Amino acid sequence: MIDLEASYQLSPNVSLRPERFGALAYSFDTRKLSFLKHPDLLRVVESLDSYNSVRQVFEAVGVEKDKWPSFLIALATLETSEMIRAA
Repeated sequence: MIDLEASYQLSPNVSLRPERFGALAYSFDTRKLSFLKHPDLLRVVESLDSYNSVRQVFEAVGVEKDKWPSFLIALATLETSEMIRAA
């Protein structure tokens, strides 16, 4: 589960490739491929290491508050698949 007040970062061996729908994330460690299905999710993931909490990232990127639950689920999936990690 993602903590809104915690800090996260993109895992060091993960590469992001922007696409029209958002992005592809590929882990060179696990060889997993994940789809970031919204451009705002890409901006969130790219900004994770620039802020002290997920809440700050959401606010800085402009994610509407009613969409936070779905973004938290997406981030939790990325954490489970080792695309992001706690900082």
